[in-house]
Amino acid sequence: MAIDLTVIWAFIIAFGIFAYVVMDGFDLGIGILFPSFAVGQERDQAMNSIAPVWDGNETWLVLGGGGLFAAFPLAYAIILPATYPLIIAMLLGLVFRGVAFEFRWRDPDHRAFWDMAFAGGSLVAAMAQGMTLGAILQGIEVADRAYAGSWWDWLTPYTLLTGLGVVAGYALLGSTWLVWKTEGSTQGHAYKLAFRAMVATLVLLVAVSLYTPLLEESYWQRWFAMPNVLFAAQVPLLTAILTGFLIRALAKRQHAAPFLLSLGVFLLGTIGLGISMWPYVVPDSVTIWDAAAPHSSQVFMLVGVALTMPLILAYTGWAYWVFRGKVGSEGYH
Repeated sequence: MAIDLTVIWAFIIAFGIFAYVVMDGFDLGIGILFPSFAVGQERDQAMNSIAPVWDGNETWLVLGGGGLFAAFPLAYAIILPATYPLIIAMLLGLVFRGVAFEFRWRDPDHRAFWDMAFAGGSLVAAMAQGMTLGAILQGIEVADRAYAGSWWDWLTPYTLLTGLGVVAGYALLGSTWLVWKTEGSTQGHAYKLAFRAMVATLVLLVAVSLYTPLLEESYWQRWFAMPNVLFAAQVPLLTAILTGFLIRALAKRQHAAPFLLSLGVFLLGTIGLGISMWPYVVPDSVTIWDAAAPHSSQVFMLVGVALTMPLILAYTGWAYWVFRGKVGSEGYH
């Protein structure tokens, strides 16, 4: 039986993007929520909770973006010009938050400025990522295998909605991470923020889920036509079940469960995204097979991924294991 490497690469890219969203999502979420924490111990605990892992989390952004360029060059050549302003905004946001992360410790006289830069960079990066997703889902104008739209096609009510949805989702991940990793007043504040972020995330998730099938007839068919609906209906059903468990975990003041359940909600959101788009990488213009690199290139790159992916997973897992405790006023313990 022949192995379709294009499908394998599609799942590799999807895994890389999902890993980035959940791993860098919670530290972006902490940045979004950062101004709500009290100056001093609360902000220091929040920052210390992600200090050992935040830069390693962005490895997955390189894998997702670089993998898209290598495995699906046509999709990369179409999506990037269509979303240049958003990609530039995202990268600038990540730069600002990265610099602010380091300088808030080394320049205490201007810590208020660096805290603002950390929060602002996180918000801009998250909003840009969400709007990029919306710009892809709403459709990109393609002619002769190239982007044929205008500079402002990415700015619509739908992309603003998806941008806000990602901001709220990251805030949920960030707050539940702090519930798990902090203690004292920081943890108490995180519980309150987690409940509010959960409500905002669910409202926006429902809004995007109702809006998306109205964008294209193909989306409607994938979700509601028989027999697709029999499978697709399980996604919102499982999301509702996980949400119920999340509400219960927050009410019972559990520590790790809210974060893990939030990850489950994001996983179901990713599956829902796959249902909407499959098998297109640029809906509904370019399929994964249209955009794929030559077979020989896919084989060559797959060898590299087979060698490097286990290493990335190993050092990521080791970092999280070493820093598995709570964060107190003096750091991890």
